Amino acid sequence: MRKMKSILALVLALAMVLSMAACTKKDDGGETGGTKATSTPKPTATAAPTLAPVEDDDAGKGTVIENNEKADDLTFAAGTVLRMATGYNSAKTGLFFDAETAGDGITLADGKTYHAGDLKPTWVKLEEILGMKFENKYQGNSASKEFDYWKEQLGEVDMVAGSAATLTEYGNSGYLVNIADYLDKMPNFKAYLEANSIVRLSITGSTTGDNKGAIYFSPYFDGADDIERMPLMRTDWVVKLLDGEGAFSAAASGNVKAAVYTPYMPVSGKVTIDVVKADGSGVENISKDYDAAGNIVQLMNDKLAAGALNGVDAVNMLRDYIDKAYNGYYGTTRSNLFVGQNAAWDADELVALLRCVVANAQTLNGTDSVQGIFSREDANLQRQVDMFRLAGHLFGVRGLESRQDFLYLESDGSLHDGRQEDATYAAMERMHAMAQEGLISQSFVDASGESSATMLENDLGFMSYDYNQTQTLMNQTKLQEGEKYMAAMVPVARWYDGTNADGVYMRFTESWRSVKTDAWAISKAGVDGNEDKLKACLALIDYAYSKDGMILMSYGPEAFIKQGATFSFNGQEMPVIADATYAELWDKAGGNYTNYARFYLGSTLSFVKSQAFEYQCTHEVGKEGAGYISTAIGLGTIKHPVLAVANNPWYTSIPTVLPNTNVENDQLKTYTELNDKFSAKKDGYNLLVDFIQHGYTGEGTSSKAETLSTVSGTWGGKQYLMLKNDAWLRLLNYYNGQ
Repeated sequence: MRKMKSILALVLALAMVLSMAACTKKDDGGETGGTKATSTPKPTATAAPTLAPVEDDDAGKGTVIENNEKADDLTFAAGTVLRMATGYNSAKTGLFFDAETAGDGITLADGKTYHAGDLKPTWVKLEEILGMKFENKYQGNSASKEFDYWKEQLGEVDMVAGSAATLTEYGNSGYLVNIADYLDKMPNFKAYLEANSIVRLSITGSTTGDNKGAIYFSPYFDGADDIERMPLMRTDWVVKLLDGEGAFSAAASGNVKAAVYTPYMPVSGKVTIDVVKADGSGVENISKDYDAAGNIVQLMNDKLAAGALNGVDAVNMLRDYIDKAYNGYYGTTRSNLFVGQNAAWDADELVALLRCVVANAQTLNGTDSVQGIFSREDANLQRQVDMFRLAGHLFGVRGLESRQDFLYLESDGSLHDGRQEDATYAAMERMHAMAQEGLISQSFVDASGESSATMLENDLGFMSYDYNQTQTLMNQTKLQEGEKYMAAMVPVARWYDGTNADGVYMRFTESWRSVKTDAWAISKAGVDGNEDKLKACLALIDYAYSKDGMILMSYGPEAFIKQGATFSFNGQEMPVIADATYAELWDKAGGNYTNYARFYLGSTLSFVKSQAFEYQCTHEVGKEGAGYISTAIGLGTIKHPVLAVANNPWYTSIPTVLPNTNVENDQLKTYTELNDKFSAKKDGYNLLVDFIQHGYTGEGTSSKAETLSTVSGTWGGKQYLMLKNDAWLRLLNYYNGQ
């Protein structure tokens, strides 16, 4: 029998780990170049002003958490009450226990019993440390809806949650406290911002006039300066299909469907890339030799054009291609091309593998059906958009996993919008071709067939693009012994980072953690005339960015931590969770750190969430794949945006919010179709998802050219980008002290 424990959603826990204390529960077990390829040419752009950058190699190296200073200038009367309209997104994720979570009383790992209406342990500790009191005003909404509830009655609350964009807008209108006016009194927060320039730019609410340099909210980080999502595969299936001596054979297999997808990578020549050595000890160059092997997609397409191609023959074609293209580099462990530390796979090789997977269901799961790529929740657009995020990685397209809308910077410093780029729609065409071949799950395409929610436990799904920690927990709760669902290396693609006119074949991820879109602010009307309240709010924010504050906001109080035990995480010694905490986390939240922390401890609701606690709760299979990726990032074979203004602007992470004026924001709101057609809300609509599912079908979007014209013209994309670019240039001028 398969285990049927439920998994709650949880964010990725990954970082470069030098060493780690073992969890106590027994739950397991450089820039590169190459041959020019056929692809979309590099777009042109308008030059931007000269920047005052930091060195790329030194930018965004991590969160400053060594400060532990006391904000002496923020003394306030003991017992000052703060009215808190703050939480995460529901009644369960507030500062106080709700009735459903607490029940008739709930006893936690600290040995204390809590009831509905009681402060959660983290906030009890904050009252003790800071000498303030918290009053519950939270309505149990998402940040945006919470602010909507209070915006006409801000005099009744002292701190309020909201979206970063809305808080910036209302701050500029005079409704929220400008925290920047008090930075000199906030040593920890100030040091954090000085060390992370993109963070400072992301929360800068105005760059002109009396409010120049204003900050209207405290930033929230669900981890910072770290990879977020990654490809995940049933790696045991890859091993079964590709490894071993001699030819692959199977008692039964299906046929590969008629070819629709065409090669993305070259069909001739050679491409040289850097990979991490198999043992993780360093970097080496390997070559994809298309002269020797051909392009595997083209080879399969030619075979299909001449007649049928069954699953067994497809696997043997892929095996032969790997041997020839890599000159025997992978030996009989060909699976390492996809799932090893020295993986080097690209989009075409993935398509070939998917064809093999789908055509060999009998071998892999004993049924007549296997789904290729699937998203976590078929009917939830928040999860469906991960499909086009994966497309960006497969086909070298920027803006599809941006920190703000679809914005990114070109190497010349100009701001671009992925929704208005030819390359975006070329990538969606390729994804639609994959869907037509049956390589993307039917449940994603038209909501028919097996639900993605049960694909892993029923051996029906092969691959997704998601958070590592959440999904690899399924190795314990959904999979049987010998089955393995693990993070796979970021793919090789051709990226136009400005260093080569023909693009650069490398690994790059845009999925990089920075300032989140929700935050907390101080109500000006709430604290008006009460200096104690104002100082208490500021002291709370400042403490949260101290070393002790960050640990409390991530781990909860010391009773939930193993005293005297630490492990090295991101180069810093971080606490180890207590055995009782670990056991309780599984008992109450199914191993989901984030939900446990938010529901029961009251931590990770805002400010800085360290991944250190979460990492300790990652399944061993999750640690293995994440470790490969972490090593590759550390050795430079996976590149990523940096949380600073980089020498090459292409690598600069887009600020989560840009300081548009209120007049500009009013204008931006008029582009309703641009917003509504590219939504990521749970029950919204996204044109890119639709294109993957159905291709070009809508009015004004019946072709690539027509879509580009509609988005830029009819839907206001050109004007949108102009307003965003104006705000970006003003922000750069502010950054450069102009």
